[in-house]
Amino acid sequence: MAKSLRSKWKRKMRAEKRKKNAPKEMARLKQALGLGKKGEDAVMSDVQEIATVVPVEKIKKEADVVTEGDGNDDGSMDLDSKRNKKTLLNEHGQYPVWMNQRQAKKLRTKRKAQKSGQKGKPYKKKGIAW
Repeated sequence: MAKSLRSKWKRKMRAEKRKKNAPKEMARLKQALGLGKKGEDAVMSDVQEIATVVPVEKIKKEADVVTEGDGNDDGSMDLDSKRNKKTLLNEHGQYPVWMNQRQAKKLRTKRKAQKSGQKGKPYKKKGIAW
């Protein structure tokens, strides 16, 4: 794919545009970095055009909130704490999002077979009676 004449032409023109705009971009980056080195509290409008600017205090405050959080330092995640280990169902009767439909159906038939009293036999499906 991407070998058509149109895509080759578009790729070529994008490369030329990059070449044309590279000196301007580099000058703006150098100017933005130069403002930061002097330690001046300059308006960061040029930097905001190039990249997202976030104040340092905000980042530090968010990091502190994350570390103070819940006090669990064991490194385990407690997202599925109310999930049954055997059936993998949560309190609402839903399977985990990572489980595909085939696996869910297999577990469902196994669970219904145990409920109906059959040992290891799959749940009998309703179908056409011939």
